[in-house]
Amino acid sequence: MYQIRYEDVMSEDAASAKEREGLLFDRSIDLLLAAREHGASSREGINAGYFTMRLWTTLIEDLGSAENALPEELKAAIISIGIFILKEMERIRQGQSDDYDSIIDITRTIRDSL
Repeated sequence: MYQIRYEDVMSEDAASAKEREGLLFDRSIDLLLAAREHGASSREGINAGYFTMRLWTTLIEDLGSAENALPEELKAAIISIGIFILKEMERIRQGQSDDYDSIIDITRTIRDSL
């Protein structure tokens, strides 16, 4: 009979979760690059805004939950980054900015830090 150790399952699950997170950040970056090229009011811009705002809203909610095991200082720093990105995406949506580069750079940095 085949038995799996709990530690092996948990480490595999954590690895696959990080991989999924990386893919979500990759998708956000790809959408933001297209939005930068086509503009905020284009289909690409709308898709990028919607996806990126959903991604960061979900991350902020997860980081704020009691079940999240990251150190409090790190959680607070990432939440602050997320709030900044949400505000910048809203400024882009309202036509007050077109600075996709900052959001792309920050997202890449977070993705590469996983």
